[in-house]
Amino acid sequence: MNISIQQFKNILLAAQVRIEEEKEYLSELDRALGDGDHGVTMSLGWQAIADTVNAFEKEDCGLLCKDIAMSFLNAVGSSVGPLYATGFIRGGAVLQGQSVISQADMIAFWTAVVQGIQERGKAERGSKTMLDTWIPAIESLQQAYREDKDLAACFHEAVQAGKFGMELTKSMLSKTGRSNKLGDRALGHQDPGATSAYVILSTFYEQIKELQRINVQKSLFK
Repeated sequence: MNISIQQFKNILLAAQVRIEEEKEYLSELDRALGDGDHGVTMSLGWQAIADTVNAFEKEDCGLLCKDIAMSFLNAVGSSVGPLYATGFIRGGAVLQGQSVISQADMIAFWTAVVQGIQERGKAERGSKTMLDTWIPAIESLQQAYREDKDLAACFHEAVQAGKFGMELTKSMLSKTGRSNKLGDRALGHQDPGATSAYVILSTFYEQIKELQRINVQKSLFK
């Protein structure tokens, strides 16, 4: 399944809506581990992304990603800003000059995004961060692609793995950021960054699943 730049933009806009819906929950999670502002931070960043998407008129997915990276970075002052900005810049390099995203492109895009986040943040799986969602999700995404599953099925596998990784953060000690000072008090609390990562990932899955359903319907009526 190919995804047009307009469909890609619509997916990003849907992610913004979902982040806004989960803003209070994300901040509630963060109050147990940090400053309590993760929901507000992600809301500001994704609203900036939405503004950029709505104003973007070129037919270049890579350039769009570069622009949303800078928008996110400029809107978000916390450490998450450079992480996602780096991720989107890396992902944008994969999509440079393309107005249509193939299945292989989408897998490569998210692989590059997560590699960028990991390299910029210097964190690993098990550190109680967003990477506890992203790393297992991308590994499952890649494995499903190698098994010749369609794009929606690939993202379904990614979402399942990402959800499991997110929930595992409840049993982890924090190893980065302010929450690493909490010691055992961090146990039992789900990481807000891992949770917002899951929101983004699951939105991509739901949107891709719907696009695939529409494509199947259209093919039946040809």
